[in-house]
Amino acid sequence: MLDFKQTLSVTLILFAVIDIMGSLPIIIDMRRREGVIESEKATLVAGILMIVFLFLGQEILKLFGLDFQSFALAGALIIFLMGMEMVLGIHIFHANPEIKSGSIVPLAFPLLVGAGTMTTLLSLRAAYSLPNILAGIILNLIFVYVVLKSSGWLERKLGTAGTEILRKVFGVILLAIAIKLFKANINI
Repeated sequence: MLDFKQTLSVTLILFAVIDIMGSLPIIIDMRRREGVIESEKATLVAGILMIVFLFLGQEILKLFGLDFQSFALAGALIIFLMGMEMVLGIHIFHANPEIKSGSIVPLAFPLLVGAGTMTTLLSLRAAYSLPNILAGIILNLIFVYVVLKSSGWLERKLGTAGTEILRKVFGVILLAIAIKLFKANINI
């Protein structure tokens, strides 16, 4: 059964991790370089990746003999580093500039659904009910689609300073989420 508070929490957590607004400069650059962003294709592939990992992520862990707490702690570390990147304006994770397949790579994967999103989905699965997680995924995909479709307009309205402010705000949110996940999964 859907719970508004849980759905809102999941939606905000995924929104911060996916960081579509923080990725806006990359999306704008890609649109300039390739001429067009295939918003529908990128959103659909991102959604499929998230839902498949949501349901099969636990099985993948079992295949490698990993427990959820270890994976959640690794995910918390990744989310923490992503937050540090956003807040400090440094680059820890680097994309491969040689891959040029447009809306799928690097947009849908790993920009929208990367390691942070995957680990977050498994962490969310342990803390929230499945219908609320699915609703949060769908709400985020709708927002992702709208942002991708309107990237040109957003570029004109936000400007460089506005985009940087959003990136830093969501970076602090990611740091807080990482600390919460770490605290919840540490066994001392």
